[in-house]
Amino acid sequence: MEPFSPLTDFYQAIAQDARIGTTHISLYMALLQQWNLNNRENPISIKRDKIMNAAKINSRHTYNRCMANLHEFGYIIYEPAVNSAVSSKVNLNYCEK
Repeated sequence: MEPFSPLTDFYQAIAQDARIGTTHISLYMALLQQWNLNNRENPISIKRDKIMNAAKINSRHTYNRCMANLHEFGYIIYEPAVNSAVSSKVNLNYCEK
């Protein structure tokens, strides 16, 4: 069985990155699942409440911090929506485009 490349690539990238914690990983896994459900196409449209629920994150502050970190560290490209009625956009940098 061939490994799932986007998952393997992400774990190889974070292996030596001390900035990444369990909440970052959980959030990335929720985003990866959304990408998978989006026919493996970037960008994905996300709603904060659905991603928070999937990642088991209860605090909006934690969610916002981790999304900003993943963007800053180069794991994703995050385009937050200005209006909460509109979906945010995310590109996962370790997934085929």
